[in-house]
Amino acid sequence: MSGIEGVGEAVTGGLAARAVEPAAGEAKRDEGGDGNCLNCGAALVGPHCHQCGQRGHIHRTLHAFWHDLLHGVLHFEGKIWRTLPLLARRPGALTRRFIEGERAKFVSPLALFLFSVFLMFGVFGTVGGPFRMDVSASPEARAEMGRSADALRRRADGLELQRRALAARGRPTTDVDAQLAGTRRQLRGLETVRRITGSAKGGGPELTIDSGWPWLDRSVRNVAENPKLFAYKLQGSAYKFSWALIPISVPFVWLMFAWRRRFKAYDHVVFVTYSMAFMTLLVVALSLIRPLIGSDRPGALALVLLPPIHMYLQLKGAYALSRIGALWRTAALLVFAGLAGLLYFLLLITMGLLG
Repeated sequence: MSGIEGVGEAVTGGLAARAVEPAAGEAKRDEGGDGNCLNCGAALVGPHCHQCGQRGHIHRTLHAFWHDLLHGVLHFEGKIWRTLPLLARRPGALTRRFIEGERAKFVSPLALFLFSVFLMFGVFGTVGGPFRMDVSASPEARAEMGRSADALRRRADGLELQRRALAARGRPTTDVDAQLAGTRRQLRGLETVRRITGSAKGGGPELTIDSGWPWLDRSVRNVAENPKLFAYKLQGSAYKFSWALIPISVPFVWLMFAWRRRFKAYDHVVFVTYSMAFMTLLVVALSLIRPLIGSDRPGALALVLLPPIHMYLQLKGAYALSRIGALWRTAALLVFAGLAGLLYFLLLITMGLLG
């Protein structure tokens, strides 16, 4: 499994590098110099090398290093401040303008998405997410689960005695066998929940899981025994494979415009990537606000209202749709987003189980 995770890290790193430095040298006026290019050796004609694009005049100061870092990651030289307001207020116009060729003015969708993902996980590690999440059960819930488990054990014991009595008299035990099997399944499920929520400590009977796939049975038992490690693996996989959301989502958007040939796959990729960048930055903003206001309710309300509104505005502007066309596609996109999220979550679960 380490090989698959390595692929995820390599792709994420490669996408980040490509997004931050899409070409050997981004055209930008700078003081030039005579002589040869220090990168490829070509003779310089003007401030930039006509072969590889590197600047003729290079800097070797700490100030230049931090300037290049900020420029490469955030494009602070105007791009970020032109991109974010449009992404928030007029996402359709931003998407259409970028598709039609206004590239130098705005941060590319891939660069913005990758930066927003890195920022999100950094914020999650510092202040947590937009909601307080605790898988541990309350004392009352733990007590209730304990009582339910005891009741299921007593029922299973009683059914086992009843089955033995029927068998001793030579009577059929089919109905009792079915009830006993169902009771034992309920007990195993409850024990799994108790272990995941911290209600059941070690020392109990080992979970019996038989899916027909030994590797899956072992993985599920490991998750039940150590849910925190599994959560850590999920977080790591979500970080490494965040880029996978793009190819997962694009086919769903294509379905809504399959009969409109003037919209190409590239258009859908830009649409999806800018949309996901906004949603990620929204989660970051709500995560930062939650500790300040001490409540989850405003964040929950924002996550319910803002995504559909943003999807509608982006669809209407990016694809020049009517209100009706944008509305029904927004409804469809919400459903598709749920399906894409489910597929992505299943991918993360698989990575976590196999890791």
